[in-house]
Amino acid sequence: MSLTIPVIALIAGLILLVWSADRFVEGAAAAAHHAGMPTLLIGMVVIGFGTSAPEMVVSAISAAQGNPGIALGNAYGSNIANIALILGVTALISPITIRSSVLRKELPVLLAVTFLAAAQLYDLYLSRTDAWVLLLVFSAVVVWWIWLGLRARQDSLEADLDIKLAVDPMALKPALFWLVIGMVLLVASSRLLVWGAVDIARAFGVSDLIIGLTIVAIGTSLPELASAIAATRKGEHDLALGNVIGSNLFNTLAVVGIAGTIHPLEVGPEILYRDCLLIGLLTLGLFFVGLGLGGQRRINRPEGFLLLIVYCGYSGYLIAKVFGLV
Repeated sequence: MSLTIPVIALIAGLILLVWSADRFVEGAAAAAHHAGMPTLLIGMVVIGFGTSAPEMVVSAISAAQGNPGIALGNAYGSNIANIALILGVTALISPITIRSSVLRKELPVLLAVTFLAAAQLYDLYLSRTDAWVLLLVFSAVVVWWIWLGLRARQDSLEADLDIKLAVDPMALKPALFWLVIGMVLLVASSRLLVWGAVDIARAFGVSDLIIGLTIVAIGTSLPELASAIAATRKGEHDLALGNVIGSNLFNTLAVVGIAGTIHPLEVGPEILYRDCLLIGLLTLGLFFVGLGLGGQRRINRPEGFLLLIVYCGYSGYLIAKVFGLV
């Protein structure tokens, strides 16, 4: 079987996915801003949803087509990439200081949600009931976000968002246009990406879980990486970290929850003992940084370098498994 067309589909799908996700987020944020939504609420809900839209659509399509490995691998692989790769890269560019009280409140929630997800997979099966529990918790988190967004004032995260929206203004009509077109292209590019990834996995005899954890996860995390680097270079550290925390909450609750309601997911033990364990350790480390243990709420360059080593080691292990080296 020729791999030319699946490889082209995978690459084209990734490129279109990243571009359409960026346009969708910009359109959604601008439309919400024109509607008078509080800035903090735009960042926590609208931008959070937009940057996780690629994972959501890809995992939903994967589950519907009977490829649960890509659905779960995409969500959990993106969580690992968000902390180890994205925060690692951005901390090397500029140390990340956690100033926002809102983000410090989100960190224990993320830690609790991470352990909830792992507990659900203890029997190596994600049932529809498990998935609905995740979506119920996600609904509660969204309500809490709205409450925080309406009440919190003069938070450093809100200041970062005010700067971002002021620097990149968009009129209402183009905002609505890109909101609609971005979502349509997100769905189309996700279908293209999943089709190419599944065909490549079958051709090489690789599990769709490995494809989901690596190529698909990195591809769907690119919008978060681009926005985190841009925010960090402008000194908007809370915005960069907020994107990662929000994305991981969306991935763990909404992405996995939606996929599980579409199709119950059989889970291999490696997901629980390798991938969920790593996510838990990374999230716990981020939680300790947020608490200021060690005297500062800051991810310095040495910690960023360590995060990148962890991500490279994890990815290297997955690649070695593909070639039967471990």
